[in-house]
Amino acid sequence: MAIRKLKPTTPGQRHKIIGSFDNITANVPEKSLVVGKKRTGGRNHRGKMTMRHIGGGHKKKYRLIDFKRTKDDIPATVKTIEYDPNRSARIALLFYADGAKAYILAPDGLEVGQTVISGTKAAPEIGNCLPLSQIPLGTVIHNIELRPGQGAKMARSAGTFAQLVSREDKYAVIKMPSGEVRKILASCKATIGSVGNSDHALEKSGKAGRSRWLGRRPRVRGVVMNPVDHPMGGGEGRASGGHPRSRKGLYAKGLKTRSPKKHSSKYIVERRKKK
Repeated sequence: MAIRKLKPTTPGQRHKIIGSFDNITANVPEKSLVVGKKRTGGRNHRGKMTMRHIGGGHKKKYRLIDFKRTKDDIPATVKTIEYDPNRSARIALLFYADGAKAYILAPDGLEVGQTVISGTKAAPEIGNCLPLSQIPLGTVIHNIELRPGQGAKMARSAGTFAQLVSREDKYAVIKMPSGEVRKILASCKATIGSVGNSDHALEKSGKAGRSRWLGRRPRVRGVVMNPVDHPMGGGEGRASGGHPRSRKGLYAKGLKTRSPKKHSSKYIVERRKKK
């Protein structure tokens, strides 16, 4: 997928860089795989705002994505590649040989008319889903389960991928997009290839209004507030604000927040690289 840089005819267009949408083949989603999505505006059941910077935005419908890929050994044909407003990746509509329909995340290189399949006997080709125990070492994968049958939880956003490094006993060792190396049960499923729409990282909104279309309201920095409103507020002139803290006074940026007693720590072989 390519990106488009527009001519600077207005201040908003000057810095705007958006996707070209050239690989999208359908404008209307499959009706049977769509449900309504209600917006909260960041408010709880009493109407009190509990999350800031949320509100407005264009109306969305939620596309039901098949993250489990349980229809083993049944070939499916890619019917369309579609836009999904709920995620950065594109989605692909599959028509199974038995008549069923499903959406999956569209991997890089998947095209309309291609056939994909899942199961232990599937070939390690783009779009196919199979257990980690059956995937060749060094293969690029995405849509990875943490527990067998739970459904994919990792490497799902646009352009991301993980790599199968090795196998140890009943575990597979995976290098994650963050650089972390961790063990996952080899019976967990993963999809071959990397997630498509990798140019998503290059996009720039160009104006504040595009954020409002996405349902994001303005975010005010703590250093420009008064001391009564934020621990980093106040001071004469443009004060730095001291050590970064949250609005409630908790340390931020640089302080480790992961619990040292967390159960999954024993599966992490190597921590992610610090920036």
